[in-house]
Amino acid sequence: MYEYMRGKLEEIHPLYVVLELSGIGYQILVANPFRYSSQLKQEIQLYIYQAVREDSQTLYGFKDFKEKQLYLKLISVSGIGPKSGLSILANGDHEGLIQAIENENSKYLTKFPGVGKKTASQIILDLKGKLSDLLDGSELDVSEGLNSHADTYISEAEEALQGLGYSTREVTKIMPQLKATNYTSTEEVLRVAFKLLLKG
Repeated sequence: MYEYMRGKLEEIHPLYVVLELSGIGYQILVANPFRYSSQLKQEIQLYIYQAVREDSQTLYGFKDFKEKQLYLKLISVSGIGPKSGLSILANGDHEGLIQAIENENSKYLTKFPGVGKKTASQIILDLKGKLSDLLDGSELDVSEGLNSHADTYISEAEEALQGLGYSTREVTKIMPQLKATNYTSTEEVLRVAFKLLLKG
């Protein structure tokens, strides 16, 4: 089992990044790949979780040890799979997530794709009181962004949101608000999008 990988960040896609180690490019699914935009073509370290199934082996990457631990806690909950766990982490507000669990705020939790009332209640039941050691250091880095046009950022963000499990209806609903602002990166669009989606 892998603990972490350190290598050159070669590519960024809406759902994953490609990390090159010793001439091999590893496809690693991460929560909000565009937060790594400022580190493209640089060496980075990702903490790794490997999901092995009969028909696939998938690598999930995390910015730091605490993000990985939060993810492992989430996927230990019945009803939360590897991709659902990643979708929950994608908004970047880990402190808000932990506070929602501690305060038994199921309404906040049901804003995430694939999380209904039953799963939200299960998350609270299983994790309340078990996440306090993960509270600090959960803020995401602000990406410097890529040199491109605002339409490209919005288009990439739209693809990323749908890949994370948000419905076309949910994404379409927030598009007018997203398009009303100028952005300097896809990361910035996603930050705004997650806030709008969580407001409902």
